[in-house]
Amino acid sequence: MAEDVKPAAQTYDDRPVHVEATLPPEVQAPLAAYHGAEPPAPQWFKDAIAQAPERVFVESLGSKLEVLTWGEVGKPGLLFVHGNSAHADWWSFIAPFFAEHYRVASMSLAGMGASDWRETYSFTDFAEDAEAVSRATGLYDGGRKPIYIGHSFGGGQVFFAAVRNPERMHAAVMIDTGFGPPPEELAKRHAQMEAIRNIPTVDRPSRVYDTLESALARFRLMPPQPAGNPYIADFIARRSLKRVPLPSGEKGADGEGEGWTWRFDPNMWAKLDRERAMGGDPTQAVKVTTPMVHIYGAKSRIVEHRKSGAPSPFPPGLVEIEIPDAHHHIMIDQPLALVAALRTLLAAWPS
Repeated sequence: MAEDVKPAAQTYDDRPVHVEATLPPEVQAPLAAYHGAEPPAPQWFKDAIAQAPERVFVESLGSKLEVLTWGEVGKPGLLFVHGNSAHADWWSFIAPFFAEHYRVASMSLAGMGASDWRETYSFTDFAEDAEAVSRATGLYDGGRKPIYIGHSFGGGQVFFAAVRNPERMHAAVMIDTGFGPPPEELAKRHAQMEAIRNIPTVDRPSRVYDTLESALARFRLMPPQPAGNPYIADFIARRSLKRVPLPSGEKGADGEGEGWTWRFDPNMWAKLDRERAMGGDPTQAVKVTTPMVHIYGAKSRIVEHRKSGAPSPFPPGLVEIEIPDAHHHIMIDQPLALVAALRTLLAAWPS
């Protein structure tokens, strides 16, 4: 794209693709400066990730789904759902703060993390997967239905499940959740995607990197933003990668025939009919009976999108909580503020 294209003029979309002008280094490659080393981390973060979850797989619709759990079965249930092309470990430094009072589960959606890939993806299937995970991990065993908490694309899944199956959840929390462009923009979007390098598409598979350092140097956030806390971005990035054979029998820098690539299904978006997820126009308000709150970052592009007058399916009067000095990826920018907001909210809501 031409350099005079301004990010604020872009329509928000949570797919792992962007059409930005040239990005500054701290946005384009936030981990490159560390050359594969782990950035220094504060003690609270070390303590949080030291509370290692139980890692299991739950069967749903013929697929094995990666699930992490904390806390005792028999306590009220919380289900955390990550954003697009992400994975369950995006919550591994957040979830432990709730383990004393809740049974907590974080799932990798089908096609992401270590969960199985599918031939097709749908919001209906994601909702069934969330129910299967909730049942299998004891989130109902605390005497009430679980509360779903979803970020970005995962927040879209939480919203859809709340509308479609309100009997399955006690309440719903969306975190910086937006909804994509109207159908008439899709052809234009596809053309823009084809003009971008290094982004997987239907006919362009994920790149294989010969070293972990080179793979980490390519990690960036979508939609683009600085990594507010590099130690969190690094933690997430390392768990976003998997070992795979290098193409054509090549040898990596370590002399092995394996390299690194991203864990998500690069064709997930092409296999998903997102625009008809609600059975109609996904940008029009729908009837909501589930108690619902939206938490967003003060600097988020989703806020820009909605303030510009873009339609949204959120119900009128939805309670919204702003996290100061946070972009879209609030758990990276302001993790403790997000924890505090969620803990305060859950202590008093829903009544």
